[in-house]
Amino acid sequence: MPEEHGQVKAVVVGGGAAGLSLAHWLTRTGTTAVTVIEAPDGPSRPAERTWCYWDDGPGEYEEAVVASWSRLRITAADGARTTCDPAPLRYRMLRSASFEELIRSRLARYPAARVLRATAHDVRDVRGGAEVYCTAAEGNALTVRGSHVFDSRPLRRRPPARTTLLQHFRGWFVHTATPCFDPEVADLMDFRVPQPPRGLAFGYVLPLAPDRALVEYTEFSRAPLSTTAYETALRRYTGDVLRLGPLRVESTEQGVIPMTDARFPRGAGRSVFRIGAAGGATRPATGYTFSAVQRQSRAIAVALRDGGETVPRPHGRRALAMDAVVLRALDTGRIDGPRFFTDLFRRTPTERLLRFLDGASTPWEEFGIGLRTPVVPMLRTAAELPFLPRRTPTTHEETSR
Repeated sequence: MPEEHGQVKAVVVGGGAAGLSLAHWLTRTGTTAVTVIEAPDGPSRPAERTWCYWDDGPGEYEEAVVASWSRLRITAADGARTTCDPAPLRYRMLRSASFEELIRSRLARYPAARVLRATAHDVRDVRGGAEVYCTAAEGNALTVRGSHVFDSRPLRRRPPARTTLLQHFRGWFVHTATPCFDPEVADLMDFRVPQPPRGLAFGYVLPLAPDRALVEYTEFSRAPLSTTAYETALRRYTGDVLRLGPLRVESTEQGVIPMTDARFPRGAGRSVFRIGAAGGATRPATGYTFSAVQRQSRAIAVALRDGGETVPRPHGRRALAMDAVVLRALDTGRIDGPRFFTDLFRRTPTERLLRFLDGASTPWEEFGIGLRTPVVPMLRTAAELPFLPRRTPTTHEETSR
């Protein structure tokens, strides 16, 4: 017989950024009795990851911030640089291990909050709530019941979409023999790399010290590369473009983020809700997720406390509509990706542009930003989108994630 746990107010499935953020905000706002189910140590737990976001103050997670930058830089394909001051915002970097450690230590202060190490297999609606069926680290079966269950696990299949690009990357944490980096400047996009036929590619550099940085090669395209291809691109970028000289690669990270105009369901049942990337929190045109996760988590916590809408949309309709146009225009090659993003940062006040990318801009600001894009190709793309069918991803596309 499976071991059963008494019903709690909220059960959160998954102990990554989305799950732990929601558990944090549930306890922070006074919602009691929350249980987080996270996978035990082993192959089911993801490798350590990096999350970045911008904020206008220390914020909730400053204790776990690895580094932050007061200036951002975009480098065009011809080497022309645009350095931006996003004040009052700073660009911040978290590592998943330190973030998870911080949140678990905070949850430990709340008697009604607990973290269960178990593998969740199934979630089902039942009368008065939902049940999560798990296997504990020790091998015994567990059933955890909650009035609301919030599931952050990746979807088995992405919803149908008109356009899907993949943001895929590999990064090196490098230690150089001599100082090569300005610790106050983060290179968001460096387009001095070969470009794919559709989409775009760029270098990404986050300095951690004058002689240490995370250096990534990133593409927005339809399919990821082999590890060998990423390594070749990184060697060329660090050697031929950045000219870093002798360096040591201390660790690596690699990932794939779907950028899609699919409509993600927020509900998976009467009492079961999707959160995080599985609930559509990833911004389609940029791949940023962390800030949207925080907004959604705060809103869910307030709704549970006050009896409002349980899971609000992570992004507004206007933002998603604009992103759908950008994705389609990039995928069809109607716009030049490097020039598009370079011009946005050259022609738009940085703080306003970052608010736009975060979904916090006004319609008038969005109209002004739209005028700084290639108007004719964007209008043509917007006009055709309503007539394009949404296509279910093929098995190959799903397994390439």
